[in-house]
Amino acid sequence: MDHTGLLVILSSPSGAGKSTLARRLMDWDSSLRFSISATTRPPRPGEIDGEHYHFTTPDEFRALVDDDQMLEHAEVFGNFYGSPRRPVEQAMREGRDTIFDVDWQGGQQIRASALGGHVVSIFVLPPSLPELERRLRTRGQDSEEVIAGRMAKSRAEISHWAEYDYVLINEDLDETEGQLRAILTGERLRRDRRAGLGAFVKNLMAEEQKQ
Repeated sequence: MDHTGLLVILSSPSGAGKSTLARRLMDWDSSLRFSISATTRPPRPGEIDGEHYHFTTPDEFRALVDDDQMLEHAEVFGNFYGSPRRPVEQAMREGRDTIFDVDWQGGQQIRASALGGHVVSIFVLPPSLPELERRLRTRGQDSEEVIAGRMAKSRAEISHWAEYDYVLINEDLDETEGQLRAILTGERLRRDRRAGLGAFVKNLMAEEQKQ
């Protein structure tokens, strides 16, 4: 009685732990797949097509959007990014869940798509804004200007928390990972997502009548 594959949306402000949690979930369950985005920006050194991104031309990207083959898409600094639909549909048929690392706007588009009924959306909050800023500084990757920009964007992201099915406060990474595992387990066991459950019950009742 496999379940129909889920579309698991993970959103959070930058630095709240979303990417780390996604990696941990995939280490926990190897059947989980990560949605690889398509983009029109050129590959950076070391990036591999089909592994880091699906690199496309602007014309190819627009054709995919026009053909309804993008679950969500957006333009960022002159380049297009989006989540291809076909790999997700294939994973669903195989009973595999797909994790999306998208912002609230991407999440809205996926929920509004034809596959929206299979979405489980999770927003990850930091325990506090000072702690979020501390984490951004600890990474040592960004300038003061970039950190200030990320903090301003974080407030806008957090304002959409109520649009999500689940909201977790990532104070302790291990505890938050456990909560994510529990959410996935529960969602997979929902009656309407368990393929073959109706046939199993029908056979069960038939056995009772034979006795």
